[in-house]
Amino acid sequence: MKVLITGASGRLGPYVIRELRERYDLVLTSRRPPDEEFSDLPWIQADLNRYEDCQEAVKGVQAIQHLGAQPNPVDHPNIRPRAEEQGVPFDATFRTNMLGTYYLMQAAVEEGVSSVVLCGSNCALGHGFRISGNPFPIDYLPIDENHPCYPEDSYSYSKNAGEDLMAMYARAYGIRTSVTRPAGICPPERRAQMNANARPAGGWTPWLYCWVGSEDVASAHRLLMEAADELPPYGAYFVNADDTSALEPSAELVERFNPDLEPLARHMEGHESFIKCDLIKRMVGWTHTTSWRDAQGTGE
Repeated sequence: MKVLITGASGRLGPYVIRELRERYDLVLTSRRPPDEEFSDLPWIQADLNRYEDCQEAVKGVQAIQHLGAQPNPVDHPNIRPRAEEQGVPFDATFRTNMLGTYYLMQAAVEEGVSSVVLCGSNCALGHGFRISGNPFPIDYLPIDENHPCYPEDSYSYSKNAGEDLMAMYARAYGIRTSVTRPAGICPPERRAQMNANARPAGGWTPWLYCWVGSEDVASAHRLLMEAADELPPYGAYFVNADDTSALEPSAELVERFNPDLEPLARHMEGHESFIKCDLIKRMVGWTHTTSWRDAQGTGE
């Protein structure tokens, strides 16, 4: 099977390529060349914001791993000044994550692509990048895929709306679509850094102390693609570690820094994650294998 990987030169791209390269015929696409490690694989220089580029990239492929995205809300009041200094247009997040994904999916329909796995984000919830100053309303813990979403920024909205877009294409055209919701993707060097710099928590974080190993996101993407025909036509799945990025137990974090949530967290044990991934575990047998708590960051 020929698989297109968008965003091949991004932070997650190399891990998905390594996960798939021995099993599938890969085609890579991105705006800049991928790592030299992948120079033996065909690469198409393309911009998701150009429909003609998307049409060229999908030629002859049966499945797409869609990783290409703008990774933060460049129009956010706290980010826009810095982004403008770097020459990033204020609408880059919305154009790439929404229009670019639309272009890719339209090209996929024309080419007869059978399945797409989109790398979304747990930011679809809207718990980070809050603009109003109002805290994200948590209805229960741990959070799962049924929890309501309240995005306030262009990145979180684009990830939430991207899920609706995937569901639409599944309904309308029969493309099998899945979306992952990873949290704080951490390669080995980042996990080693987390281990070396571990300190007691200084307060509550709206990011909920969630994280996930890069290799584990890659395995989730492979498993969802391989099980496409057995899964529901569309699905969104949280993908994060079973533990948190904190030294303290989860219930203690709530008790100390966000006591209003204490009734929701009394049953939480140890370093249990505030976002659970039971759905993807049940549907495709995914497991999280990496850890930041050991010095190497390679296992539990």
